[in-house]
Amino acid sequence: MVAAAITDLRQTLAYLTPADINRIEEAYQFSDNAHEGQTRKSGGPYITHPLAVAGIIAGWQLDAQAVMAALLHDVMEDTAVTKEEISARFGKPVADLVDSLSKLDRIEFQSRQEAQAENFRKMLLAMARDVRVMLIKLADRLHNMRTLDAVSPEQRRRVARETMEIYAPIANRLGLDSLYRELQELSFAHLYSLRYRTIAKALKAARGNRRVGVKKILDSVQERLTAAAIDATVSGREKHIYSIYKKMVEKHLSFSQVLDIYGFRVVVKDVPACYYALGVLHGLYKPVPGKFKDYIAIPKVNGYQSLHTTLIGPFGMPIEMQIRTQEMNHIAETGVASHWLYKSSDAELNEVQKRTHRWLQSLLDVQHHSGDAAEFLEHIKIDLFPDEVYVFTPKGKILALPRGATVVDFAYAVHTDIGNRCMAARINLELVPLRNELKSGDRVEIITAPHAHPNPAWLTYVKTAKARAQIRHFMKVTQTGEATKLGERLLGQALRTLGMTLTDVQKERWEKLVRDTSAHSRGEILADIGLGKRLAAIVARKLLLLSDPDPSIGEKKIAGSIVIHGSEGMAVQFARCCHPIPGDPIIGFIKKGQGLVVHTHDCPSSSRARGDTDKWVDVEWDPDTDRLFDVNLHVVVLDQRGVLAKVASAIADAGCNIANVSVDEDRNLYATNHFTLQVANRQHLAKVLRALRRIPEVVRISRGKE
Repeated sequence: MVAAAITDLRQTLAYLTPADINRIEEAYQFSDNAHEGQTRKSGGPYITHPLAVAGIIAGWQLDAQAVMAALLHDVMEDTAVTKEEISARFGKPVADLVDSLSKLDRIEFQSRQEAQAENFRKMLLAMARDVRVMLIKLADRLHNMRTLDAVSPEQRRRVARETMEIYAPIANRLGLDSLYRELQELSFAHLYSLRYRTIAKALKAARGNRRVGVKKILDSVQERLTAAAIDATVSGREKHIYSIYKKMVEKHLSFSQVLDIYGFRVVVKDVPACYYALGVLHGLYKPVPGKFKDYIAIPKVNGYQSLHTTLIGPFGMPIEMQIRTQEMNHIAETGVASHWLYKSSDAELNEVQKRTHRWLQSLLDVQHHSGDAAEFLEHIKIDLFPDEVYVFTPKGKILALPRGATVVDFAYAVHTDIGNRCMAARINLELVPLRNELKSGDRVEIITAPHAHPNPAWLTYVKTAKARAQIRHFMKVTQTGEATKLGERLLGQALRTLGMTLTDVQKERWEKLVRDTSAHSRGEILADIGLGKRLAAIVARKLLLLSDPDPSIGEKKIAGSIVIHGSEGMAVQFARCCHPIPGDPIIGFIKKGQGLVVHTHDCPSSSRARGDTDKWVDVEWDPDTDRLFDVNLHVVVLDQRGVLAKVASAIADAGCNIANVSVDEDRNLYATNHFTLQVANRQHLAKVLRALRRIPEVVRISRGKE
């Protein structure tokens, strides 16, 4: 078994120089010695696995360093060999590749999921620096999937799900089409073995019935192309079982209803011949309207190029046809690994690698703005969508975005600053909402403003990793800044309660508190207070007790309240249950992760939580607040024609904006109108109420408090 694998590898390495092959032989001997005595779950010698991975890498014609790293990829993880030994023997580039491929088994994680997420992050970031890392990892995963029968059913399902969710989409993103299909097929076979076997059996039974039809199509196509003097290779292939299953699920079809279980491919010599062949085939069989896609003029984001068309063949059977050149066919099979180059500048890379390089750089961008490994992995999963829409900038540049991407995704794809300052947009010269989904062919223009900034609501509809990471980063930075200011005010109030002020606290006390609480800085402690993660009273006592233990501390009267301006931002929130407005008696509640939440004194929600006295703080309104506040009004009126218009007009005349209005469906003699109004304070609200009471049809007005 080992001898056969070595022979196969030697034959595949014929594209390298004799010197490179000698180095690879040396790496094989080193790996064989390191893994001596180790076996795979199947019982065979462990060295068969690195040999198989190296064979796959050599099949993609990667350089000697990549093949050596493939042979050595498990030695650091499974044996006593160190990175330094590999570096000394085979050079630093090979050692770096092997290190990037090694799992993070030396670090303790809270859970398996956290360990896996961190492992993926390490791999993806290493890939951003050197894409060979992921190519070797994909080859490793492919061989593991091919030999997965030897492991337990539970592990089999876990590895298969991981492959389907992460590795197969990455293979697709790197343009490795045949690898992508095989990984999907193997994952499906292990995840849903009964479904796989059932479809495979039905496919085998249908094969004989449809073979005659397939041969007839192949002969007709070849004959017509030859008659048109087009030199072409025509082939028909059975669709993968997973592709058939996906079609059955998405279109709610039974197997017998899936007619197009065969796909046909026409390979010609150049691009003009592709379009000429398309015309000839459309003359032979009628095309299905709306089923033509030109991936030659606009390649897929992974560099894939081809013409796709669906034709109605004999017996009404739909035929899926791909038309491409030899080079496009090669790139479709091997993607970023095709025509492998290691050059110093982008200008020297082929188009496929340029696209991949841009995506890899975006990974680093996303990593910079992601909080932890799980969040980073969530972003990357979103970015591995296989379907794209192609849209145009005002200058005619094409951008590829995931299906379902919105105007905000487009803005961030153009530039981070454009996304952060985005306030409106035009699609095909018409103003549209920011949540508007893009369609292929749309021409998108972003309108920005210096004062605009990201809105947390954008996170509910953006699709790309970059947009999601940038919005979260902005929110995090903004919230931390605002929380620090609020924390300072809360701590100041707590210290005044104890007869001290912030200026009285010595620098040494702060430094000792930072060390004792394992915080990174004084600012982090203040931000934690503002976000409710620490209590100001406890921090104040710790600051004072560090050097002045005083039995009377904590018995002094509370001094002062927190003043609410209304412009604090995310660190101060106004409770949605009671919608406090300036003039209302208010109380503040420290809620973990949200900061200070302001309620009215008589709010039912706040009265239920009064038991936890440490979390309540005295707050009062600034006499000069500088914003409008939402308030809910329930207006009961006689159900007559035009009464809603009268009420809305009175509200507008009182200088008040209506943010939302709804009417109860259950109406008889009376109707209840629910308004969300924007007012400056209680005096402003009183003016609105006086205006409404003057309307004869108004029966009752109440302020909404849930």
